[in-house]
Amino acid sequence: MTLPYERTRSVVQTQEFLTRLTRDTALPESIRDEARYLLRHYPSKHEVLQAGLNEEQSPRGILSQPVFSSKMER
Repeated sequence: MTLPYERTRSVVQTQEFLTRLTRDTALPESIRDEARYLLRHYPSKHEVLQAGLNEEQSPRGILSQPVFSSKMER
């Protein structure tokens, strides 16, 4: 089972990875374009951490369990 902080870290690291792909001129332009396309609506680190904070502060019962965390480490 994935914990909210693990999911948060994974989403943030994926955004960082896609960003690195867009800047790697050794890669074909089509790969860099695809990474840019995926990043267009991908959440930023700030947005993911804010979503985690919002979930942690919401009254229990609205969400069965948090999806994200306000931290990337336990």
